[in-house]
Amino acid sequence: MADTKNPSTAESPLQDVFENRHPSESEKKWAEKTLAPALEKQPEKPIGAPTGVNQDEHGHARFSTISNYPIRRLYTQADLPEDWSYEKYLNYPGQSPYTRGIHASGYRGKLFTMRQFSGFASPEETNQRYKYLLEHGTGGLSVAFDLPTLMGYDSDHMQSEGEVGKCGVAIDSLEDMEILFNGIDLEKITTSMTINSPASILWAMYLVVAEKQGADWKKISGTIQNDILKEYIAQKEYIYPPAPSMRLVIDTFEFGSKFTPKFNTVSISGYHIREAGSTALQELAFTVYDGVEYVEWAKRRGLDVDDFGPRLSFFFNAHNDFFEEIAKYRAARKIWYRLMKDRFGAKQARTWLMRFHTQTAGVSLTAQQPKNNIARVAIQALAAVLGGTQSLHTDSYDEALALPTEEAARIALRTQQVIAYESGVTQTVDPLGGSYFLERLTLDMEKGAFDYFDKMDAMGGMVKAIERGYPQKEIAEASYQYQRAVEAKERIIVGANDYMIQEDAPHILYIGEEVREAQSKKLKALRSRRDNDAVRRNLDALKKAAAQEPVAPKDGQISPVNTMPFIIDCVKAYCTVGEICDALREVYGTYEEVSVT
Repeated sequence: MADTKNPSTAESPLQDVFENRHPSESEKKWAEKTLAPALEKQPEKPIGAPTGVNQDEHGHARFSTISNYPIRRLYTQADLPEDWSYEKYLNYPGQSPYTRGIHASGYRGKLFTMRQFSGFASPEETNQRYKYLLEHGTGGLSVAFDLPTLMGYDSDHMQSEGEVGKCGVAIDSLEDMEILFNGIDLEKITTSMTINSPASILWAMYLVVAEKQGADWKKISGTIQNDILKEYIAQKEYIYPPAPSMRLVIDTFEFGSKFTPKFNTVSISGYHIREAGSTALQELAFTVYDGVEYVEWAKRRGLDVDDFGPRLSFFFNAHNDFFEEIAKYRAARKIWYRLMKDRFGAKQARTWLMRFHTQTAGVSLTAQQPKNNIARVAIQALAAVLGGTQSLHTDSYDEALALPTEEAARIALRTQQVIAYESGVTQTVDPLGGSYFLERLTLDMEKGAFDYFDKMDAMGGMVKAIERGYPQKEIAEASYQYQRAVEAKERIIVGANDYMIQEDAPHILYIGEEVREAQSKKLKALRSRRDNDAVRRNLDALKKAAAQEPVAPKDGQISPVNTMPFIIDCVKAYCTVGEICDALREVYGTYEEVSVT
């Protein structure tokens, strides 16, 4: 070890060769005989301005991940634990702790599902985009809903003005959902729906459409996001207070485990946590701990973790820092295995497995020189694949400006196809496994996440932590520090804060107010022809059930006041999204966030 009391050693750029590690004699010799003369001749220079995050306390260049995790110049065996062994820390693919993946043969048996997040304007227009994507090789659909739908308002509500169809497709009733999936066999395609507060309503609509197609609920597959905790933490598209919102989520767990065994009833999402400005570690820790909270609430309901656990899925961001992202995915699998086996006592191996979808980082895309985003997305997607994702969505290069055009969406899909069919990375399992750098990053991610878990356990769980504003404050501070570094050019964003040029803006997709007018006209016609007495009866029955405390029966059935059957009845009566949400607002009220200052 270096003599840390000797200033000449402590201030030496060789310090990190000896600090907190046990280098071999050959590495020490390399540092003294090869590295030292090289550094004297050509000192290291940071990427970006030599200030702040790019400079240590001694004035030497400092290198770090995008999350500001310090990076050594070289990683060797000395960076791994002294008791390091393959079986203990890695093991084989398909074997615990699943560091190297949940499938023994990786992608050789089944490629990742290629999804494209799509939804814009009307259900009719989005249906045509889905058919276009399916014709060009997409393997699964991902539904983006517009803001009024996400917030539980109909298109003709005053709160919806200026937002209908703008950031996703407008869905007001079962009629719209029938149009959205017209001509698409729901038994043969997997569908992911990015919906949270009204998740059970949109899922009910999907199930009824499948039923009308003659599909078997036990055969259809897909995912509803349904992750209300991350709304309070990051995205802020919540309606009800946390406790009743959690009750609605657990209702879907209970219903799904009984009636839709192949459908994931939650996608526990770190994506939006990262988009809000978190570090990779915060994304990992808060996301997985959200999963802990859902399991805790489900167990309190009386559900068996081995009944609902296999249908819990996750959704992570793929940001620009290539190795940090891969380490995050590998650590996530290890952590979830430990939690499900040791903390929750799950007996089935399927329950131990973390399955996750990945989307490239929308927040990383620049409006300046937007075609540079094609390169960013390719790097991010490659990290997701090397990290072992089961499903992938690649952002389109124009998404910093508007919803994607057909051309941009096709290029994004082609990016996945080039990785899958041309790069060679899918031909072997976990090809970066055993990298000293990657294994060290993975171990540190794992440790950092459990440190966060201890803090939130002490607070009483994630709902209590949210009510105190803890994860919100952590993310806000990380976001501020990153933005400060960008503005100081300590972090280089090519084309945005350096290497800038003026160029013409690309053609973008424009959504006009005619979508709101058309949706409002449809709603008026629907309300005039449906059985409005049945609408009122079903909404009243839902309110009555929602006001009661559900308890899982001992006979293996679902609770008699589980809200899902009542919501399905409302959907079949052509109640609108806004009407069903309003009925639940009457029972549960709405939520206002605690100050995080």
